Amino acid sequence: MSHRILFVCTGNTCRSPMAAALLKSKQLPDLEVKSAGVFAAEGSDASLHVKTVLKEKGIETKHRSSMLKKEDIDWATHIFAMTAGHKQLIIERFPEAKEKTFTLKEFVFGKQGDVSDPFGGSVETYRKTRDELEKLIDHLVRKLGGNQ
Repeated sequence: MSHRILFVCTGNTCRSPMAAALLKSKQLPDLEVKSAGVFAAEGSDASLHVKTVLKEKGIETKHRSSMLKKEDIDWATHIFAMTAGHKQLIIERFPEAKEKTFTLKEFVFGKQGDVSDPFGGSVETYRKTRDELEKLIDHLVRKLGGNQ
């Protein structure tokens, strides 16, 4: 079964590109990954701290931010929002996405919870978010049936 995973955050420069890069780095077959933002400018690079903390894990990322569009919704088999607020916005804009939209923590652990936003924080703040996302992605892969 192939999965098309869409990660969504606010500006598509911190959390969602980091989650996408972490999942892509696992190089799982039958898995496509994209990210978008609910209030993103088109074409921005990932934040410098995102690149730094991913590089520490040996992950290079080439990223250009993009605003969440209907094509993304139609493409995705699973949509993972970083916060309950993002999830709400996605469903308000794209009611047809309701059945496949979850917060990442809700899908992985079955309970609500937001992934902390490192925006404007120190590189250490970004490291904490990366580590949190890394654990969530590992659980996600297991839940989707991929092997580690």
